[in-house]
Amino acid sequence: MAWNEPGGPKNNDPWGNKNNDQGPPDLDEVIKNLNNKIAKLFGGKGGGNRGGGGSSSSNQPSTIIFVIAAIIGIAIWAMSGIYTVDQGKKAVVLQFGEAYKTVDAGIQWYIPLIQSYQIVDVSASRSLNIGGSTHEALMLTKDENIVDIKVAVQYKVSNAENFLFKVRDPGFVLRQVSESAVREVVGKNKMDFILTEGRSQIAAKIGKLAQEILDRYKTGLLITRFTLQSAKAPSQVQHAFEDVNAAREDKERYINIAQAYRNDVIPKARGYAAKQTAGSEAYKARVIAEAEGEVSRFLSVLKEYEKAPEVTRDRLYLDAMETVYSNTSKVMVDTKGGNNILYLPLDKMMRAGNRKTVKASNSTGSGDAENYLPGTSSQSKYRTSNFNSDTSRARPPLRERR
Repeated sequence: MAWNEPGGPKNNDPWGNKNNDQGPPDLDEVIKNLNNKIAKLFGGKGGGNRGGGGSSSSNQPSTIIFVIAAIIGIAIWAMSGIYTVDQGKKAVVLQFGEAYKTVDAGIQWYIPLIQSYQIVDVSASRSLNIGGSTHEALMLTKDENIVDIKVAVQYKVSNAENFLFKVRDPGFVLRQVSESAVREVVGKNKMDFILTEGRSQIAAKIGKLAQEILDRYKTGLLITRFTLQSAKAPSQVQHAFEDVNAAREDKERYINIAQAYRNDVIPKARGYAAKQTAGSEAYKARVIAEAEGEVSRFLSVLKEYEKAPEVTRDRLYLDAMETVYSNTSKVMVDTKGGNNILYLPLDKMMRAGNRKTVKASNSTGSGDAENYLPGTSSQSKYRTSNFNSDTSRARPPLRERR
């Protein structure tokens, strides 16, 4: 049953009231009991004589308020040390003004009033141009010429702590270091090499040297790309250098033309020489074969001549005369045989004679190698030929030798 129900147990008041009245509890008593419990919780002496010691009861509310305020203050102080580091960035935590540690991206915490932090973007690419002014652009080469050079440097932060605290102005240091590296590398090379084929090599050497100096100074910077934007002669002598470059290009062009002509002529000459050699070898083989054939023919004729000298002599004579008369336009007619009317095809005989003349002139004027060698004429061999059928009919048989 309820504590205040009629007929229930007396002195069952949860606030500790000993009276028997059924009224609401005293608010002061409730606060006093709560203070006593909190004081006991923190090690104090709870509860006092209700009638005496008014000073201890008056201090209890102020102690509770102080404790609550302290807890709230500690919570606010602790929560104020929470911070967030974005992706691609790093935070350098300082303790009493000195670098303490470097933290990566994420939710981090530092001790307020004792520590602080600075966030550095280590992923962003930054750029720097050198050569905008005359003092930066004009540089002296190894051969005591002056060149106008402009370079572009792309870099990023590699070490956040060194970037913040090792040097006062990293950007200014990078400019000075890059300009010094450019002047050192340019001063060790000649002007023609810098202006023509050596630009990429020059840029690579400058970037490497500048990075070595930056690491030596502990700037916390990393050069990602070093570009030689332009390298030219000063504007006062630019026209003269343009003429020199034009002459150099003409030289290269003429050399290329000469090499192309050489590459075209030499293979042709080698091919013609091989053709001439092969023709000479062929002519040699043909002459040797013909000579051997003539020897073999002569030996065979000699063998027959030894068997029948008279017959062989007559046959040789007839063959020789036939060969001689076949190359002339004259016709021999035996008129002793009768008074028959003879038909002489003079037009065909003249055409045949013209063809032989043209053939002989063409063979003499040919450009082949074998025509320049002796013994290639058609008259160097014995040949046996017959007249045209019409001519043979017009020529009477040779009956007797004269």
